[in-house]
Amino acid sequence: MKTKLVVLRFLLFCMVFTLVWTTGKGTPPVAASDEGMAMKSPAEGYTVHVLAPHLVDGKQMGPYHHYCKVLAPDPVIQCLIYESTEPNARLSQVEFIVAKKLTRNQVSLKDWNKNWHDHTVEIASGRVQVLDLPPDKAKAVADLVSTTDGLIVHFYYDGNLPNGRTSVAQAVGHKPMKEAEFKNQAAR
Repeated sequence: MKTKLVVLRFLLFCMVFTLVWTTGKGTPPVAASDEGMAMKSPAEGYTVHVLAPHLVDGKQMGPYHHYCKVLAPDPVIQCLIYESTEPNARLSQVEFIVAKKLTRNQVSLKDWNKNWHDHTVEIASGRVQVLDLPPDKAKAVADLVSTTDGLIVHFYYDGNLPNGRTSVAQAVGHKPMKEAEFKNQAAR
């Protein structure tokens, strides 16, 4: 009798576990806002597609596919960067694009020359292409980005596995600035 009770409890536990497990594996819950609409993910909105080469460890590489999103109107923009447009392409870099009026007042000239680049110079080089937009919209994107500086973080892989190493990549044609030029830009 005691054995039957243990077996029945075990079966009941298994049924409850199976029910909870399979119910949880169904459609994932959708977080809702006050209006009952599904909340957006921070991964949404990386829709501006830009193509540009970068310097990684002093070597020109790419061109890289940037998928960018505006975070703030200053502007502050973030780009997820891939080596191809394949659906399973791995993330190889992230670029932070920030208004010059912010970077030039918060970053030292030494750090700026080492890690940042001026998008006015990069865009004027003709190496940057804004893709998937009509020419007038592409020009508007390029004009906006030319008011910014960029910092690119590059990720290293051992085969298909990330190894934890990173470096700061650079725009092709980056030109270090002198103090007077840097201060002049900060004043704008």
